[in-house]
Amino acid sequence: MTFLNSRVTRIAAALLALLFATPSMAQEKPALTVYTYSSFTGKYGPGAKVKAAFEAQCSCTLNWVASDDAGSLVARLKLEGEATKADAVLGLDMNLAAEAKATGLFQPHGQYPAELTLPIAWTDDTFLPFDWGHLAFVYDSTKLAAPPTSLKQLVDDPNGPKLVLQDPRTSAPGLGFLLWMRSVYGDGADAAWTRLKPRIVTFTKGWSEAYGLFLKGEADMVLSYATSPAYHIGAEKKTQYKAARFSEGHYLHVELAGMTRTTRQPELAKRFLAFTLSDAFQSLIPEGNWMMPAKQAAGGLPASFADVIKPERSLLFTPDEVRTQRRAFIDAWLAAASR
Repeated sequence: MTFLNSRVTRIAAALLALLFATPSMAQEKPALTVYTYSSFTGKYGPGAKVKAAFEAQCSCTLNWVASDDAGSLVARLKLEGEATKADAVLGLDMNLAAEAKATGLFQPHGQYPAELTLPIAWTDDTFLPFDWGHLAFVYDSTKLAAPPTSLKQLVDDPNGPKLVLQDPRTSAPGLGFLLWMRSVYGDGADAAWTRLKPRIVTFTKGWSEAYGLFLKGEADMVLSYATSPAYHIGAEKKTQYKAARFSEGHYLHVELAGMTRTTRQPELAKRFLAFTLSDAFQSLIPEGNWMMPAKQAAGGLPASFADVIKPERSLLFTPDEVRTQRRAFIDAWLAAASR
């Protein structure tokens, strides 16, 4: 009898333990931490939908950690070093790729991307592209009837449109325009900056501030992306915003994803990188991040992208060229802008 009572007691204790253990077990999904930039996870970005789509297939939890922009992402990784909690990073760009790789924190992605729609061939074994676009100057066609048709016309006309630009030290498109000027003017870029300076309303820290000033009427044109008018068409049903096509070509901006060498979830991180080139992810890019998808989704581009300009030439410095010359280019820009 004593034996029986003891056995019943042990079984009851086991059932109680199981009862109380069940909720915690349900919370023990593996977690993947992905660093990205704030507009990707913001109110109007695709972050929430990307998280839901990935979690629906990974039996995991995806945690976003946001920084201001691509430059802030690299700075954060440098600061954290080997102690970084990032399993993957989404939102670097080609101009910072060599600098990010030099931190030693990334490992080969192990993917074999096919059928990419980028205007350049992709062979990098550390970073994968997830979207792209050309930089462009956006204007309101109801206020500016005859926009410049080349970068040289924009720069050299003393009576040309007033501009809002971004600081190349803090902004990815700002750095892109610095390189665009170098691509077109070469060693004459410093003199070109001096000619352009009187019509620059301000250099903002980031893209959002610049675009906001333009929409408030503070300038005739703003440095943005060739895809920006698609947002006004798709989200606001406004057609007056256009991107000016320049005859020299436009600077190419490619956004990248990579996985860290220090990740505690290497298989999940690989799955996430593969997911960024899946139809589920790529279909969220055009009207979520308002950029061109790196791989065409099955449904094609939305109607809002029908009139996105297609530059005849993509201008681009290699990541290593940017890494070795960025400091000198910025110093020269600072000197020219202060004259």
